[in-house]
This record gives sequence, C-alpha cells and structure tokens, in this order.
Amino acid sequence: MSNNNNGEAFRYDAEVRPGEKRHIMYEVGESYLSDPIELPVTIINGVHSGPKVFVSAAMHGDEVNGVKLVQEVADRYDPQELSGTIVCLHVLNVPGYRAHMRYLPIYDRDLNRAFPGREDGNEGQQMAKVIYDRFISKCDMGVDFHTSTRDKVTIFHTRADMSDPAVAEVANAFLSNVVLDGAGSKGMMRRVASENGTPTITVEMGEAHRYQPVMVDNALDRLHNLFAYFGMIDDEFEAEPVWQRIVGSKEKKWIRSTAGGWIDMEWGPYPIVEEGKAVCTISDHFKREEHVVDAPFTGLIIGMAADPITVPGQIIAHVVSIDEDDRKVIEKIIDEQQGYVAIGTYHWMGRHATSKRGARPSTEETETPAEPETGDSEPERGTA
Repeated sequence: MSNNNNGEAFRYDAEVRPGEKRHIMYEVGESYLSDPIELPVTIINGVHSGPKVFVSAAMHGDEVNGVKLVQEVADRYDPQELSGTIVCLHVLNVPGYRAHMRYLPIYDRDLNRAFPGREDGNEGQQMAKVIYDRFISKCDMGVDFHTSTRDKVTIFHTRADMSDPAVAEVANAFLSNVVLDGAGSKGMMRRVASENGTPTITVEMGEAHRYQPVMVDNALDRLHNLFAYFGMIDDEFEAEPVWQRIVGSKEKKWIRSTAGGWIDMEWGPYPIVEEGKAVCTISDHFKREEHVVDAPFTGLIIGMAADPITVPGQIIAHVVSIDEDDRKVIEKIIDEQQGYVAIGTYHWMGRHATSKRGARPSTEETETPAEPETGDSEPERGTA
C-alpha cells in the first residue's frame, strides 16, 4: 500500500488531525441516574495517509483480556510513525464492565446482537448506533477482541467469514491459525461491519473475568503484523500464518456431560481427543459410579469447561476435527511453547493433561479397581 506525507483528519462528530493522538470519553448513552455513559476511545491518527483500523474490547463486560490489549495499543503506537489511523475502543459495554457482567445490566441484553443499532430502539440498540455510526463505519477494517463466557475457557482462535476475500485477508494478516468460519449472527458487530464494507474479525482468547498476559502478548504481536502488512507501520511482516485450520459449521461439536458429578479429563498431554476414546470420566462423590464420555471424532479442543463440577447436558469441551497433518503441527507448536499449561490457556486440565512425564494411563490401560471391603452398595441417607 502506497503512502504519502499528507495524512487526513479522522472525523467522527469532531476531528483528530494528522499526527495527533487523542484520548476521549465519548457519550454513547445515559444511566438510570441521567448520568452519561461514556466510552473510552483513543484515536491515533498518523502523519501519513493509510487505512483506518479499529480495535475493540469488552463487547461483553466480563471480557478483560481485550481491555488490556487495547490499552497497550493506545499507548504503544506513535502517530508520527504511523500511516493511517488506529481507533481504540477500549470498553464497548461500559455498563456491563462496571457491573462485572457479560450483558447490559437489568435486562440482560447482548450488545453484540444490537448492531447497527436504532435511534428509537432499546438502550443496547441506541448505544450500538452511536458506536457504529461514529467509529466503526468510519474504518476500513477491524478486530474485535473477546474471551469465552463465564465458567468456560477457550484457546486463542479467530472467527471470521472466510468466504469474503476482504475478511479473509484481515484474518490472514492477523496470522490466524484456527478460524471458525461463518458470517456470524444477525446483529453481531463483525457481521454488520463486514457486510457494509468494513471487514472485521473476532478474536477469542481465554476466559472471562481473568487476565492472561501471555495471550494478550500473543495478540499484540499478531496485531503488529497486521499493521505492518497493511502498510501502517514500517516493519517486516508475514502475509499469512505458517499453519491454518479453517473450520466449517459441520466440523465442530460441543461435547456435553452425560451425568452429574466430578470431571476427570482423560486427554493429554496435548489438547487433542481421539475418536472413540475417552475425553473424560464423570464420577460421583464415592466413585461408585463412573460415566465415560467418548470423543465423536479426532479433534482439537478449542474450548472447555473451566469448572470440574458438572450436571447432565452441561458443556465439557468444544472440539474441531483435525487430520494427521494438523495434529503434527499442533503438537510441534505446543512443544515449542512448553505446553498449554505454560502459556496459560487451561488453568485446570487434570493430571493426565498437565505434562507428558506425569501422564496417567488411559482408561483402557487402567486396572479394574478392587471391590470395597464393605458390603454397602449405596451410601447411607438420613439426617444428622
């Protein structure tokens, strides 16, 4: 992309001149006490012309990894060395963020189903309209940072409509390895933006209510590559990831619990499950009853429960199918990163998955436990 020294002002309902970095508290709504709801925004407008990119976080108020990332972007880049504009939307869902809640408080509305918004709509739609009209629609592309929802954790991956060449280019410039392919739901910001000429991807990384520095650093490196690829900064870049798995809708599956109790994961040391083999066992308090949950296909675990306590029907893992070549690459990447425990993806994985050296035998290799000495087959029930 060619650049010149004649940067352009970035205009919303005011303007940021070329070579200027401006921090703004921008009103996007009103609270129950008639106080303004103000979105923290940083606009870094380069002295040179170039693309306008937004980076956003906390669409859901409990997703904090992205908030730290956007803070670092706002601090790191100098408009004197920039071609184009970086629009940092630090916290999209300000009411939810204040309340440590995923959705907009009181009515539990999902802000990420309210775009492009309506002036005469509910409070989420009104907020979405201001955010979209003033900032999102002014940009040439965007990256929206998320985490998993409460009580779940996800590996670093991208969600994008890879059938759209412009979106695919953004995803590749971000060096996206695992991509869940799809346009997204109606009212979702990335879908609305992409359909209206601002190709946008969603990046999922980690767990709600939790700061995971290694994931944030990983995202910052990939974002830097994106800026370099599109000519916004003068640095070397990679045009695409060294390995990528694009996952269609029929190539992924949620694995759910078949019983209530305690989960012991049986996969490891890599987050890979094998078709027909145990993903986990679920046991009651007395270990008198155990349920084995098998994998429907060989796949990579991209998300899982963050809590070992479960009930029937609850999500245990989110798995995407892989082939043998994928498997070799995944194992190599994980070996280079000293395992997923080291990079902070899964904070509980069970003994079997913690390390190669400490791996437990699979359920097929485990000896049948001896019968207990007591003749009781059921725990006693009664009151104290």
